[in-house]
Amino acid sequence: MLYRACLWALVVLVLMVTAEAYVGNSSESSFCTETKECLLYDLVCKTDEYEVRHYSPTKWVSTDEESFFMEAATTKAFRKLYKYITGTNEQGVKIDMTAPVVVKMKEKPYWHSSVYTLSFLLPSAYQESPPTPTNSEVYFTDMPDMNVYVRSYGGYMFSMIVNHHSGLLKKDLDQVQASYEQDFHYAVGYDSPMKFLNRHNEIWYQVVGEPVCTAPQK
Repeated sequence: MLYRACLWALVVLVLMVTAEAYVGNSSESSFCTETKECLLYDLVCKTDEYEVRHYSPTKWVSTDEESFFMEAATTKAFRKLYKYITGTNEQGVKIDMTAPVVVKMKEKPYWHSSVYTLSFLLPSAYQESPPTPTNSEVYFTDMPDMNVYVRSYGGYMFSMIVNHHSGLLKKDLDQVQASYEQDFHYAVGYDSPMKFLNRHNEIWYQVVGEPVCTAPQK
């Protein structure tokens, strides 16, 4: 009986470590310069145009907003999530900001309205049991174990710039016949608006099947 209890405790500990393994200290990432903790990853392969990364499962707090433009949607969504992490939750707990902030968006023509999902990564201390939201529009998202194609760029994360870089990444992936999720992609930002220099943003497309890491022909 004691053996089984010890074995179960070990399993629980392993699961907890696994859940927190890739929400780590920001010092382990060159992108996370303003937060204590950051989403970490394993680099699978890299070309001059894009990277393939592996991410372990993580829990995020999310909300949705519909708009023609990403900026309008994320401004409203940010307010709701910011209230949640600054204590507007059932436990009244204040939660540290992490990086990155992720926007999931559908593939659409630029002039069409769409639903944008903004997500904050929960710190390692709240990956297992986050405080309950008081706003019914705020909910938790479990990001799956996944590989993603990543294109990095600097500056600010405006709609036209996001569309430009997502188009370039899609073009590179199509050229090497890579399979990826076609219905949506992620716009990923690591910096607050108050950081003006050396900003870092990314576009993610989720890998379907085996990742391709071949440099596109110019």
